[in-house]
Amino acid sequence: MRLLTYLVGCSVDGFTTGPDGQCDPFGFDGDLKAAVLAEYPETVPEHARRPLGVVSTANRLFDTVVMGRGVYESARAAGADSPYPWLRQYVVSSSLKRPAPGVDVVAGDPAEFVRGLKRRPGMGIWLCGGPVLAGRLLHEVDRLVVHRHPVVFGAGVPLFHAAFDPAAFTLTDFRVFATGATVTTYTKQ
Repeated sequence: MRLLTYLVGCSVDGFTTGPDGQCDPFGFDGDLKAAVLAEYPETVPEHARRPLGVVSTANRLFDTVVMGRGVYESARAAGADSPYPWLRQYVVSSSLKRPAPGVDVVAGDPAEFVRGLKRRPGMGIWLCGGPVLAGRLLHEVDRLVVHRHPVVFGAGVPLFHAAFDPAAFTLTDFRVFATGATVTTYTKQ
């Protein structure tokens, strides 16, 4: 069965962006950048590949991405109508009517949809976000990979936006980078 991985960056206090979508304070350099580009090259969107020096579109871990409308609209605003053309792209939205070619809209229950994806053959499934979708898929997440950056936002968009409904995970990896960032990997119990 395929696994759903929520790969996400956040501040020390657990915010993925500031209140108005700001993520510039994270920075993306040094050994953390090198590790992310080497381990997860398929997660670098089309519009950022050339500036970051990503030339290969070979998928290491994922062949599918599931994202919320806000994440998709952010990519479109940056000039990437089809942000991950080397992946099967799904946007969960009840109102998005005209996505770019190669991007499919999921208007129904995202948990049911992801359970169906997991039963299909293929590589891993990447949950790109945002926090409302992550909250709706919390109990479908098999692996949680959190890049925590050494900055405190004080307010912003959380990792998960959901009602209180605990989901237990086991720590399976923890790395500290020279930039002060950490990458913590958890697996569903």
